[in-house]
Amino acid sequence: MKIGVPQEIKVHEYRVGLVPAGVRELVNAGHSVVVQTGAGAGIGFGDTDYKAAGASIAASAADVFNGADLIVKVKEPQLAECKMLKGGQVLFTYLHLAADKAQAQALIDSGATAIAYETVTAADGSLPLLTPMSEVAGRMSVQVGASSLQKANGGFGVLLGGVPGVPPAKVVVLGGGVSGTHAAEMAVGLGADVTVVDRSVKRLRELSALYGNRLKTAYSTAHTIEELVRDADLVIGAVLIAGAAAPKLVTRAMVKSMKSGAVLVDIAIDQGGCFETSRPTTHAEPTYILDGVIHYCVTNMPGAVPRTSTFALTNATLPYVRSLADLGWRAALAKDIGLAHGLNVHAGKITHEAVARALEFKFQAFAAA
Repeated sequence: MKIGVPQEIKVHEYRVGLVPAGVRELVNAGHSVVVQTGAGAGIGFGDTDYKAAGASIAASAADVFNGADLIVKVKEPQLAECKMLKGGQVLFTYLHLAADKAQAQALIDSGATAIAYETVTAADGSLPLLTPMSEVAGRMSVQVGASSLQKANGGFGVLLGGVPGVPPAKVVVLGGGVSGTHAAEMAVGLGADVTVVDRSVKRLRELSALYGNRLKTAYSTAHTIEELVRDADLVIGAVLIAGAAAPKLVTRAMVKSMKSGAVLVDIAIDQGGCFETSRPTTHAEPTYILDGVIHYCVTNMPGAVPRTSTFALTNATLPYVRSLADLGWRAALAKDIGLAHGLNVHAGKITHEAVARALEFKFQAFAAA
């Protein structure tokens, strides 16, 4: 199979679909890989590194899209990229369609088959291709939150861990999943006063057992969130419903009740965000202030640390890319029901029920076998 890796074009997106080591594995398996020139520059790999791994180098994205059977990317295709897709092609990348009706319609119009990293599942129900980027985003959320709290950046002017004689900042993490856990770990490590909110009592018990009295836990209700958000210095939104739009857990009224200079970091912004006042931002202009509260809502947070992110992502995606290339996408989906859960668009139809519901599009079930 011919596999194409274009350069990412989202604003300040430096990741790439495959590292050279991944290319080598695919070439050694008998496949051909074409990489757009400069695609790996953001993570420290030049065209010569990809050539040494066995890839051919294409001069443009159009050359990559025109010749490839399988397109491997990182971020959702921008509308210009959607126009280069065609029927019979397979796109394997993050899509986050629930918050992007325009992209969904463009993929429908292309006739291509689109498989989303974020809805592929493992046998235990986890999301193996979302996990590595959720880990990165969770850890980053505390870094960017701490920076945003600095007075020069518009924040309240508090240090997360405080100092002897001065209390630490109050950090509230909404969601105890992968992102939330990694955010909590970082915040606890910096000495902050951390509370994790979740509606799974089982998960709250696990976190309590893991961190003891270094971490507070709270069951998620509107009243609890309202009380915690009002007093928080930093609130991190880390909720996820696979394929669906994120629930709006923090209302505009709650934001208005927060202290001036407090910070909201919305990790869930790819899925529409979990704060009612959230709107997508970029690494070029990552924050905005609304009602005196700083909002950080970058839709590709891990793109700020592209080398770490790309290696972590390739580690997770490569076995699935191999399966798609070795077996063909239909046989690969028939063999692995978890990979089949990743199918979001095929032949002009939305094939993931949660995505269709979020977009209010017609759902068309697809039988992989």
